[in-house]
Amino acid sequence: MIPEAMIGKQIKSLRTARNLTLEALAARTGYTKGYLSKVENSDRSPPVSTLIVIAKALGVTVSQIFKEEVPENRCSVVRKNERQLMARPGAAFGYAYETLAHKYPDKKMEPALLTIPVHATERTIFQHDGEEMLLVIEGTLQFCHGETEYVLEAGDCAYFDSGIPHSVRSLGSRDVKCVMVIYVP
Repeated sequence: MIPEAMIGKQIKSLRTARNLTLEALAARTGYTKGYLSKVENSDRSPPVSTLIVIAKALGVTVSQIFKEEVPENRCSVVRKNERQLMARPGAAFGYAYETLAHKYPDKKMEPALLTIPVHATERTIFQHDGEEMLLVIEGTLQFCHGETEYVLEAGDCAYFDSGIPHSVRSLGSRDVKCVMVIYVP
């Protein structure tokens, strides 16, 4: 696993190995050239959904972006102390993402432990191909999907079409922890 600061360099390395310009990658992902440049220069810590889109555009898996060399295995166990931080608290979105299955090769889903800080005031709208699931473990979560708003408590689960704009925000007096699983076809 490469350190978070090296993720952008790995993306750039994968892009240049495929003879893709930033413009070409921007066209494939729908992100701006400027945003992708910031990702490659580690000025931005992209959310998991963005890494999935970039990986798909490069024809690789998110695991390959993290330079994870894993033997072919049909089972992956990631211990609590083996989780990899994909985005740190205080990053562009203020959320922390920890990998839950980074050892599994060529996976179809990206599970992560998502921590949404109580003090995060900026709401980011996400939208990407596929489906997503959020299972609240701790705290109270405001979840918006399209025009509908839900309040989810510990134990509540939302499964939704991630092609519809969606956002999350912590409610109450403590951080929210969720198990998040993203599937991009």
